[in-house]
Amino acid sequence: MEERKHTSSHYEKELQEIKNDLIYLGALTEKAIQLAMDSLTQRNSDFARKVMAEDDEIDKRDAQLEEKCIRILALRQPTAIDLRFITTAIKITGHLERIGDMAVNIAEKAIELNQLPRLKPYVDLPRMASLVNEMIRNSLDAFINENLELTQKVHEHEQVVDDLNEQIFRELLTFMLDDSKTIQRAIFIMQISKNLERIADHSKGIADMVIYMITGKSVRHQELSIS
Repeated sequence: MEERKHTSSHYEKELQEIKNDLIYLGALTEKAIQLAMDSLTQRNSDFARKVMAEDDEIDKRDAQLEEKCIRILALRQPTAIDLRFITTAIKITGHLERIGDMAVNIAEKAIELNQLPRLKPYVDLPRMASLVNEMIRNSLDAFINENLELTQKVHEHEQVVDDLNEQIFRELLTFMLDDSKTIQRAIFIMQISKNLERIADHSKGIADMVIYMITGKSVRHQELSIS
């Protein structure tokens, strides 16, 4: 990535604030995912209701960060390197806001499942949740530190999450075919799995934008290559 020209300390502070805000927003989404999953595994619907109540904070932070980035674009007229940085930040915050919405979806399904007998032990879903939280962390770290190696890890984890989602679908399909009384619960679990898979997609989307920010090359719809 090309070097930045000398800029004022105030401008550098503004850019650092964008990084800090994104880190905080990412932490909020990770917390929401973990709480939603804790609600499911511990059968504690209060955790799920907390996720739903705190989603407004994610939405508010998203709007504030986008506004801050647009203000810098308008007032500072950044050069190419900073322009890519700021426009990437705007897109990332949009991804994080949608991840927050998916955590709410998971929380809503957890509340439904907590009112029903447990269909099966939750093993793969917590693993998926752990992977997607790591993907969010790595994609944001890649952005903050301009680290291409971390984007590759995100791509690798995304494939694992996809595989787990398919595995869960096949397993639940067997349950539904064997006993129609399991259909409702199986569908709720499938929806949770699908939301985790979509969170992985958004994390990969962030990683792809980071690659573009650093290299100027779009990798969407292409095989990842950072060599």
